[in-house]
Amino acid sequence: MIRVLLPALLAIVPAVAVAQTRPAAVDTARALQDKYDRVKDFTADFVHTYEGGVLKRKSTERGTVQIKKPGRMRWEYTAPEKKTFVSDGVKIYSHIPADKQVIVSDVPGADQATTAVLFLAGKGNLLRDFDVTYFDTPVAGAIALRLNPRQKQRDYDWLIVAVDPATLQIRALTAADQQGGRSTFEFSNYRENTGIADNVFAFKIPRGADVIHAGSGR
Repeated sequence: MIRVLLPALLAIVPAVAVAQTRPAAVDTARALQDKYDRVKDFTADFVHTYEGGVLKRKSTERGTVQIKKPGRMRWEYTAPEKKTFVSDGVKIYSHIPADKQVIVSDVPGADQATTAVLFLAGKGNLLRDFDVTYFDTPVAGAIALRLNPRQKQRDYDWLIVAVDPATLQIRALTAADQQGGRSTFEFSNYRENTGIADNVFAFKIPRGADVIHAGSGR
């Protein structure tokens, strides 16, 4: 999702390491969870990079994201190919215009949502769903947590979330899949609590598109 990926993140360290120590990873995760419990919505630009996997390929895409709790998301890929992924809180719609089809699936319940993207949308819980440790990150000025799911996931093995240590805003999110690939979203122009309208997350099936209901066989 996002297709797969995507709920989870974070880290907090004193701005100046006076005692040259940092909180335990679980405390950092708790601080991140507390912060995002208070965030109602956010928007950002993103660059999505995938590398590795069975074919050992690398690709880079970019676009914008809007998220509003509970459970609403809109990911608009603008280059090199247009794609749209929308969650209205009940259903997830995946649309690639070139394929002339829309895939519709159910949003996982709160007790099933353990991907980082769904965490951002107000579903899932870091402390409940993951074992957390600190992890090195190539993102300049950020700190990161590695999130190991406590229950085996179909779409990924583990996640890494990099955040700004001063604000806890998300800088990057990486998911490792079972084929050895890594899917990374890097965020910029991040803005919180902008008052996104609900109709942003309403998806209209394009005329002429085939509709496939995931898991239903239709």
